[in-house]
Amino acid sequence: MINTNEKLAVYNVWANDTLLRHLDKTVAETGQPIPANVLRLFSHVLNAQFIWIGRLTNTPSPVKVWQEHPLEELHRMHEQTSERWLGMVRAADDVELSRTITYTNSAGDGFTSVVSDIFTHMPVHANYHRGQVAIKMRYAGLEPINTDFITYCRQLDAGQVVSL
Repeated sequence: MINTNEKLAVYNVWANDTLLRHLDKTVAETGQPIPANVLRLFSHVLNAQFIWIGRLTNTPSPVKVWQEHPLEELHRMHEQTSERWLGMVRAADDVELSRTITYTNSAGDGFTSVVSDIFTHMPVHANYHRGQVAIKMRYAGLEPINTDFITYCRQLDAGQVVSL
């Protein structure tokens, strides 16, 4: 049986890593910094990982939802959160998947969500914003990178992706 949450979590790590490597390559090739609006959107993606980990573990997040970070910090954030997130998804049993958490969003509104829905939300949310990053890169005259889920699956099937 395929664990969809785990596959999406691994995909999300791959997509974030792929985008980070592409941003590094873009800086190296152009000699120009990454546009601020691109960094803002990708900062949001990685901030969300910290925030959701905090919500799930009932610990405070070290970042704000729209806090902006330089590229070097985004690498550190990816390293700090991705393995932890993947571990949380992999360790979740049926009790954890059906657990509900109550939290307050950045606007101060209270919500209750099921852990399995959060595990699905994270990569979907990240993918939405990685798509925005691609558009912003194209508008800035830069070539975006394809981080589509099916691209990940094709590379996985071809043995081009190392399983995490």
